[in-house]
Amino acid sequence: MPSPLRVTVWNEYHHEKHNPEVAKHYPQGIHQVIRDGLLANDLPHVRTATLGEPEHGLSEAVLDETDVLLWWGHRRHDDVDDAIVSRVQARVLAGMGLVVLHSGHYSKIFKRLMGTACTLNWRHDGEKERLWVVAPQHPIAEGIDRYFEIEREEMYGEPFDIPTPDELIFLAWFKGGEVFRAGCTFSRGRGRIFYFQPGHETFPTYHHPMVRKVIANGVRWAAPTLTTREVPANVQRKALEPIG
Repeated sequence: MPSPLRVTVWNEYHHEKHNPEVAKHYPQGIHQVIRDGLLANDLPHVRTATLGEPEHGLSEAVLDETDVLLWWGHRRHDDVDDAIVSRVQARVLAGMGLVVLHSGHYSKIFKRLMGTACTLNWRHDGEKERLWVVAPQHPIAEGIDRYFEIEREEMYGEPFDIPTPDELIFLAWFKGGEVFRAGCTFSRGRGRIFYFQPGHETFPTYHHPMVRKVIANGVRWAAPTLTTREVPANVQRKALEPIG
């Protein structure tokens, strides 16, 4: 039997401690609610890590036991140690999956892997968001109807300064009129990356059953597919055939 999928949910764990509106929805932290959603979707091996822990909770030992890392950040992107970012980047290139959520679009790790500014337009009015499935055949869209709605969410709008995604899974429409590439996949080295937009901290988005299902699907899709997680060495080799 295949080994069970091992998941780590990373969160700044800042807003929940300083904003009562956030604490109302996530009293034990956004990471715990995301973890609960994964457990409810039959992913039983989920740990959490937060910014304030030693090495931000992402030691070599933790990453050794992580097949897919989820990343939620917002206010404290700059407080993430560059050495930890490099460590995570190396693991992604070697095959670890990465699921970046909401304002994690502006995290150091996502910007480094994308190689762009990752800027966008936004509006915090708590308006309706409708997420259209534009790739219904994709595994991340499994079990999702033509669309689903979130009653109150922060608007993210185009242009979104990212490289052209490998695949666009979800296209969001907001009541104010904007659209946004809300679910995108990328590959870097041997690693798979899924960016998923919903998840502003003052709304109960991560309690939404369809949001939870998409995230769980994204974790399964991003899981390593190779038996080795080692990056091929940069080796000088002899020619197989005579050259001259």
